[in-house]
Amino acid sequence: MKRQEVDHILTRMLDSHSNVSDLNLTVGKPLQVESSGELVPVNLGSSFQRLTPFQTEIIALNLIGQDRRLTETIINTGSCDLSYTLPGKARFRVNIFSQSGYYSIVLRQLESKIPTIRDMDLPESFHKIAQERNGIVFVTGATGSGKSTSLAAVLEEINENKSVHVVTLEDPIEYQHPHKKSTFNQRELGSDFDTFAHGLRAALRQAPKVILVGEMRDRETVEIGLSAAETGHLVLTTLHTVDAGQTINRLLGMFNIEEEKQIRIRLADTIRWVVSQRLLPKVGGGRIAAFEIMGTNLRVKDAILNGESEGKTFYEIMQAGKPFGMTTFDDYIVDLYEQGLITQETAMSFASHKGVAGRGIDSVKSSRGETTTDIENLEVDINYDKS
Repeated sequence: MKRQEVDHILTRMLDSHSNVSDLNLTVGKPLQVESSGELVPVNLGSSFQRLTPFQTEIIALNLIGQDRRLTETIINTGSCDLSYTLPGKARFRVNIFSQSGYYSIVLRQLESKIPTIRDMDLPESFHKIAQERNGIVFVTGATGSGKSTSLAAVLEEINENKSVHVVTLEDPIEYQHPHKKSTFNQRELGSDFDTFAHGLRAALRQAPKVILVGEMRDRETVEIGLSAAETGHLVLTTLHTVDAGQTINRLLGMFNIEEEKQIRIRLADTIRWVVSQRLLPKVGGGRIAAFEIMGTNLRVKDAILNGESEGKTFYEIMQAGKPFGMTTFDDYIVDLYEQGLITQETAMSFASHKGVAGRGIDSVKSSRGETTTDIENLEVDINYDKS
């Protein structure tokens, strides 16, 4: 199988359904694409009804090309990341990984158009994030929840309004930012630097005002990121955590007990925003993002320094901080339900605290004059406990 044939297969897969976000090639399954959050098969003839180990391996080799580093990485570690371009059609972030001795491939389609905060209808807090001059901003969520897209929108806002030097460290480069007001230098893991920690340490000598770190993967990277934030840089980065509170705990968990007090002080001084996001199925098809946003204030700093306590949890601080651009997942999800963008079932299944979300949904229903329960014909038993 030649590269032209691989490109033809990928093109057919992309065109097979609307809203395709991922292409999935797994041994024993047909070609599949993820359309609006669901995996659906693609029919390309009898030879692709059930992919063979040979087919996935030959496609993987075509995607890797002659790259010796990627070949060594997948042999030594069992997986590798790369970017791949279909000329004139699309760009992909690719992960090739070994499972049961076979190779599987997932290609995530990358947007060619740089997203903006306005186009994506992101919360107002994202404008405030783009106006920050120093500190560290975490955007968190599961894989595929849109973290990179949200950060690209923040960088685009900076690019439109600030004349600064921006250095990005990515794995791989997803959005290629043009030079507008800002000057961009985008570096890719593997081809331009070997680890995020080394790339970040080098970035401090490249006179940037803004540094994007694709992912805080280890303690060393977090330490250098905090140092960069402390020395006047704005650091934007991601973590795989589900909410704001877990983000703080994950960062603290990367360090030893004897270092905890010092790290709490550094985090309290440098964290500006923690944004967590989830993608929810939208009414009528497609997906919509839900956000949990925690900005920094005296109460947040106190909770980071001394830990959460009754009445002083990050969740309660975000609930009280709504006028300042903060929100919890539950409040945001109830708002989406009120606007008719998601169903009640979706709202309840994605909520962090189902009791809070349930009360919010009942309140929305009551204001609309809808019933909040399916229990009917209740009446008082006046003879109860009377002989």
